[in-house]
Amino acid sequence: MRGFLASSIGVTCAAALALPLTPPALAATARPVPATDAAATARPAPHAGTRAAAPTARGAAEPNVAGSTQSLPLEPLDRTRATPSAPATEQGLSRRAVRHFSLVGVVWDDPDAELHGRVQVRTRAAGTGTWSHWQDVETHNADHAADRDTPERASDRVRGATAPLWVGDSDGVELRVSSESDGTKADSPDSSATRDLPAAPPLPAGLRLELVDPGEGDTRRGAEEEPRGADAVGAESSALAEASAVIGGLASFGATGNAAPSRVETEQDHPAPGADELTEQQRQAKPYIGPRPGIVTRRGWGADEGLRESGFRYTKKVKAAFVHHTASGNNYSCSQVPSLIRSIYRYHVKSMGWRDIGYNFLIDKCGKIYEGRAGGVAKPVLGAHTLGFNSNSMGIAVLGSYGSKKPSKAAVKAVARLSAWKLGMYGMNPTKKTTLQSAGSNLYSKGRKVRMNVISGHRDGFLTECPGGKLYAKLGSARSKAAQYQGR
Repeated sequence: MRGFLASSIGVTCAAALALPLTPPALAATARPVPATDAAATARPAPHAGTRAAAPTARGAAEPNVAGSTQSLPLEPLDRTRATPSAPATEQGLSRRAVRHFSLVGVVWDDPDAELHGRVQVRTRAAGTGTWSHWQDVETHNADHAADRDTPERASDRVRGATAPLWVGDSDGVELRVSSESDGTKADSPDSSATRDLPAAPPLPAGLRLELVDPGEGDTRRGAEEEPRGADAVGAESSALAEASAVIGGLASFGATGNAAPSRVETEQDHPAPGADELTEQQRQAKPYIGPRPGIVTRRGWGADEGLRESGFRYTKKVKAAFVHHTASGNNYSCSQVPSLIRSIYRYHVKSMGWRDIGYNFLIDKCGKIYEGRAGGVAKPVLGAHTLGFNSNSMGIAVLGSYGSKKPSKAAVKAVARLSAWKLGMYGMNPTKKTTLQSAGSNLYSKGRKVRMNVISGHRDGFLTECPGGKLYAKLGSARSKAAQYQGR
């Protein structure tokens, strides 16, 4: 059993940091970065007159280059219309050169405030100097969050935010944020009609553009946790043996708020009791645990464990899986996924103020599964993914945007494989329903007991477009496939 735990589970050690400076050529145009981030994460300047090295070249020279975040305050785009009593309803940043980044997002002071409007960004590719077309950034992101009345949500570091958008290695940016009704009064030629038009809603206070550089995480030493048995329903026996060993250890993590003594603690520090300590319910569940899929660990995607809060937080059970999309766009290659996840991790922690990345697991369009929030892939880790329903559930995020684009078959299959294994350890049938108690969302009041599918979409617990209509339409297929993997 110890050998199983040591080989299959773990969270990584912190990545080494490099301490650089802003390139002199950009000093006149780049806005200041908060001291806490800039001092620890800035990159060394290239020699004058030379182009900054591509990320792969930097990684070859410095395999553990730390990531960084540039945080730039937005400005009114039409200063003539902005007054103290009527603040600007359009803010942004003019085109400018900045340090390298690969992911963008916008944050604001109040995590409960909503941005009613449109966010558009264009970026300059670092390799070619070509500017992109204007791209929309998903503005509604408050539904991916820790539950209210929890320490994570109550932290004064938490901010409101858009979804992050992956743009690839870039060194220039231009941004505009406009209120939904921007310009209706000023542009209307009919003064009488103007009086009847609603005023544009104010933009949230403290708007800032976040530019995230994922750095070059050292993903070479811990890459992938392999499945212990063949990925087929007929080869369940070895996976069942592992899962039964892990189940016995879950009871000791039943209470939300268990903390680990250090941020580099691994699952090896939480040995599972023997099989004779399994409950009757767990014994009955044993035949319906799907084969354990391969999972890329946090160490495998290069998580800097120094970013997140120390310790782990657990809920009691995993009765449901909520499927999400990250709304970060589909313009990524599967080889870029470790960088993309490091960027989302940094955005969730440094920009949005969460204790760790919000999702328990992430899946790319090639069907590879990644460990998300730290605490152990086999344990009931409390996430921050479905506001109101984080307890007794897990969050699975498919990387990309699936409102108009269909998810890949590989990604849907991975959702089924992961759900069959993790939900199976708690005796959950993927084709059935379960009851969850709401902690408060815009669909269900706090304390209300809600019947939901064991595999649900984010929109089932919160009024949101997530996980996108195209991915949501595939959940029926994921449920039936997961049941097959469980041998039902």
